[in-house]
Amino acid sequence: MTDAFEKIRTVQLGTDGPRTGVQGFGAMGISEFYGDTDQAAARDTLDAALEAGVTLIDTADIYGRGANEEFLAPFVAAHRDEITLASKFAIQRDSAEERVIRNDPAYIRDAVEASLRRLGADHIDLYYMHRRDPHVPLSESVGAMAELVQQGKVRYLGLSEVTGSELREAHAVHPITALQSEWSVFSRDVERSAVGAAAELGVAFVPYSPLGRGFLTGAFADAEQDLAKDDFRRFQPRFTGDNAKANAALLEPLRAIADAHGATPAQIALAWVQQRADVHGLTVVPIPGTRKRSRLLENAAATRIALTGEELAALEPIAGRVAGDRYPDMSSTSAAREG
Repeated sequence: MTDAFEKIRTVQLGTDGPRTGVQGFGAMGISEFYGDTDQAAARDTLDAALEAGVTLIDTADIYGRGANEEFLAPFVAAHRDEITLASKFAIQRDSAEERVIRNDPAYIRDAVEASLRRLGADHIDLYYMHRRDPHVPLSESVGAMAELVQQGKVRYLGLSEVTGSELREAHAVHPITALQSEWSVFSRDVERSAVGAAAELGVAFVPYSPLGRGFLTGAFADAEQDLAKDDFRRFQPRFTGDNAKANAALLEPLRAIADAHGATPAQIALAWVQQRADVHGLTVVPIPGTRKRSRLLENAAATRIALTGEELAALEPIAGRVAGDRYPDMSSTSAAREG
């Protein structure tokens, strides 16, 4: 099941948002975080995405300090009417790599102009607040984002890593089309409140890291031993030391189900995420990232795998047994603000 000869099916984001492929593409790893990138191979991967019907292309101003948006610019120019372009604001990095979360209206207005310049575009289809600053009222932040819609610079609004109550509060100010947060067979804290709120409001869910940053694929077993020194997964608690060893043992059901389907563990992990749509009654469009055409087509083919009730039951307990947090500092995640 590694080939994708037919385009994937499409779904609508939100109650009145754009139609996209049921699986999107996360471009983050092209510019940094996961080691060196072959730029030509990455460009070919983007072409493969369109061939497969993967039309939601996701970036952010923080990725490569804007380099990711610049890399995408020629692709955006060549295929503007064929893709749904998503970007994000909110995380500001200084020269010491310290990060500050900015949600104030002045920053939002500056951030969108900078992203539009780098992307070479006159509008962004889906514009996300990347992280939430609880010191800035949501009404101010979403109000400023709504102004961008009125000005034609942005078409639809999204939020990332917010709780269910925050999503409801924001949606009351201006319709939210999509919620993006980490969601995978390893990471299910969003099910505490965010997923239910999204289903209730008709907001699409866009899971990032649906492959556990590659861990679910078997690409590495211990980040400190297997990955380059500049790979940021070396600093994520669940991927190193005793945590990594314990978590690797949890992958056996994934492998067994993959063997039964003649598929890869990555495809089964993606199929699990895709089937959350049926389980929770909402639109789900995961955005796995890759820099290889072959992996892109493999990922897209996962949209045609249906897991049985017995297989879903075998995967159900995994997340509760995972050792280690998603990040060394969880303060900017929705989990940190859950009541």
